[in-house]
Amino acid sequence: MKEIKRRILVVDDEITVCKSIRQAILSEDCDVDMALSGEEALEKDNTNPYDLIISDLMMPGISGMDLLKSLKDKRPEVIVIMVTGYPTIKTAVQSVKIGAFDYIPKPFTPNELRSLIQRAFKAVEIKIKGALTPVTVPSGIYVMRGQTWLRRDSNSRATVGIVHEFIQLLESITQIELPRENTSIFQGEVCVRLADEAKNSHRVWSPASGKIIEVNTELEKDFALLKKDPYEKGWLFRIESSSLDKDLKGLTPSE
Repeated sequence: MKEIKRRILVVDDEITVCKSIRQAILSEDCDVDMALSGEEALEKDNTNPYDLIISDLMMPGISGMDLLKSLKDKRPEVIVIMVTGYPTIKTAVQSVKIGAFDYIPKPFTPNELRSLIQRAFKAVEIKIKGALTPVTVPSGIYVMRGQTWLRRDSNSRATVGIVHEFIQLLESITQIELPRENTSIFQGEVCVRLADEAKNSHRVWSPASGKIIEVNTELEKDFALLKKDPYEKGWLFRIESSSLDKDLKGLTPSE
């Protein structure tokens, strides 16, 4: 029996960008189409729905955010990945809160994009099979959906980690790149990089802005802490920030 190919749509108002992304992800397992506007994307998806849509955030006419909302209103199960530039990181964070699976900032490597797509499809497979290992999420946790969590320790300090859903989608972790103490970080920007056994590269987004005051160096000795105890011993770093109240508005309280 011939396996059904996954269908992916790339949306960007620049044809060169569409072609570049298409070339990076085209494989025997998927068909990749292109659309040069949000309007064209909606028309194509209405005619023959896609499994995954990769859309630029900033486009004339129907923006990437408007496209996301329209797609999710019609088909909540559709996977949407947003492509963003530095000036629109805050909007990208908001896109995750309203339903995007994730976003990827420019510039990115083909491996990073392919790794993200693979993680997205694996999330769907695990959900269908009900194979996600149950984990008790402590009270008082705020999350960047599918990415990171934050626990407020005081008015200006917080602890940050990776949500269990993210970690369970990866092959065995082989490398972790943590931030350095006394450096500044911003909400929505990369805070940690992970590599897994399948040679995939994953970027992890910070849920808040501020100064790194402590890093969990135990993770460098035992990567398994991320999976075994994601909300306690598997924490990433602690942060001091004067904008926690503002940053929490971009996150979702855990249920």
